[in-house]
Amino acid sequence: MTDEKAQQERAAQLRKPTGENGIATAEWMNQGNRQMNLDTIKVLQATEGDTILEIGMGNGFFVTDILSQHNSITYTGCDFSELMITESEKINEAWIAKGLAKFFLADVASLPFANNTFNKIFTVNTIYFWDNAIAVLHEIKRVLTTGGICIIALRPKHQAEKYEFTKYGFTLYSKEDLTELLTANGFNVIKTIENKEPDLEVNGEIFPMENLIVAAKKI
Repeated sequence: MTDEKAQQERAAQLRKPTGENGIATAEWMNQGNRQMNLDTIKVLQATEGDTILEIGMGNGFFVTDILSQHNSITYTGCDFSELMITESEKINEAWIAKGLAKFFLADVASLPFANNTFNKIFTVNTIYFWDNAIAVLHEIKRVLTTGGICIIALRPKHQAEKYEFTKYGFTLYSKEDLTELLTANGFNVIKTIENKEPDLEVNGEIFPMENLIVAAKKI
């Protein structure tokens, strides 16, 4: 496989994990994005009575970090990868049995939930793949309660563009891009956090890492 083909394959797996490579990709994401997920969960501040939706939860590895905060929190994950639904249900079997976690196969631009269902919605490293970001934000706003919080976490454009695979099917955003997108589509940005992370080694190359987390309230 040529290097270009390998980068295209990686991009495709990051977008929608499938097959054995998909399982490995999800595990790789858990490791490489661990700090980003934990930083996002910190901003989420899951608390008593929260109804939480995560868009694109991968294999659901971090669900326990949310539900362990209080026994009245309910979590819903949605993804358009059948493999990630299967893996999430395996990993979170105990939470599902308690009725606290559910997973749905869904397109983010057409969420299978009633209006005003969740008071908190978050997503980590999925915004790059939204074919129509305005339509997605419309759906998020629809299923979010009035005054509910939407949290989007990503690698900022100036970092993500350093990776070869982001040339293939990724839309990259700066802090300013994301703030403008949210503001123009019915959200009030209430918090913008830029976090430094430990360096990451990829194929022998060291990358300085950071993440961007933007929290916005439904107007």
